[in-house]
Amino acid sequence: MIQAEREQIERIKQHAERKIWVTFRKEGIHRYPAAATDPALATGDEYDVSFLGVPHRHIFHFRVWIDVLHNDRDIEFIQFKRWLENLYRNGTLQLDYKSCEMMADDLYLQIASRYPDRAVWIEVAEDGENDALIKYETHRPVQSVNI
Repeated sequence: MIQAEREQIERIKQHAERKIWVTFRKEGIHRYPAAATDPALATGDEYDVSFLGVPHRHIFHFRVWIDVLHNDRDIEFIQFKRWLENLYRNGTLQLDYKSCEMMADDLYLQIASRYPDRAVWIEVAEDGENDALIKYETHRPVQSVNI
């Protein structure tokens, strides 16, 4: 490899976008009150989802990506995951009867206060299917890092 190619590869590495992601699950009760009465939802046919108007159980699957600023454990995976899980365990966050998108917004507020100015993507799925993905972008300039 010639010197110019090596320098180009180093520039690419220095300016690469870096994210880590963790997953966790949380049992919760979920309800969509409008489903019981909204004619667009309580259709009475094969598309009827009026049952969503009553409380029902889900296992919510979370996947959270966050920017990291360097390659040497800027945010340690296990510590980050445990902190996220504890937000629900200690009552800081509650699932209540929120949509997956609302849960993502609540979680993002906590993450942004602890890790400001970082892009965060949050995916919340009901029972490992039917999910929402929200990308909270900061549009901050890419920082050079030492690799």
